Amino acid sequence: MLSQSEVDDLVALYPVLSRLTAAEQDALRREAQPAHIRAGTVLFDLDSPCSLFLLLSAGTVRVVKPALSGREIVLYRLDPGDSCILTVSCLLGESSYPARGVAETDVAAYILPRPLFYRLLGESEPFRAFVFRYFAARISELMQLVEEVAFGALDQRLANLLVTQGPRLEMTHQQIADELGTVREVVSRRLKVLEQQGLVRLRRGQVEVLDLKRLGRVAAPPA
Repeated sequence: MLSQSEVDDLVALYPVLSRLTAAEQDALRREAQPAHIRAGTVLFDLDSPCSLFLLLSAGTVRVVKPALSGREIVLYRLDPGDSCILTVSCLLGESSYPARGVAETDVAAYILPRPLFYRLLGESEPFRAFVFRYFAARISELMQLVEEVAFGALDQRLANLLVTQGPRLEMTHQQIADELGTVREVVSRRLKVLEQQGLVRLRRGQVEVLDLKRLGRVAAPPA
């Protein structure tokens, strides 16, 4: 059973829970379980069954789509207060996961067992609205990602990543490639060109933006 401080922690991050009925809040207190997960732990994987719903209270989860070649593309990240649309989709469709979720940092979360998730989704209009609001928002983000990968120039997407995550990225070339859905060799070549143009400085495991204004012009879509 959750303590009152744990319930307060959950409500602070997920205010919708304060709008549950007394019976629903009691069920949440009795059935939800706290969890602490180390960085690097695989929370769910390709074709694994889905039996629970996570509410993050600390840390970040990276959701990726891996390929047989070993490459992967980051679909989205989960932060405290977020909802995982793949988990929702798998719970509703009673299907297995089509992607992988990895704890990017140490994670603290609360586990809602499948029966409790179904109950809240069916009986609580505020909880249902919360779940589907995030579902719609994530679908929109994924559609934008598909458009960028399919139609966006890699130079533009790389520059945009550097502009939004800079001025100093503590990322390897492989990690950047994973973010962009490409291979490390391509990213390394593009970064070397940017370094030769005086836009960035490359160090081991780090990229430093030197000219944000010029790099921003590369990131901007063509008029």
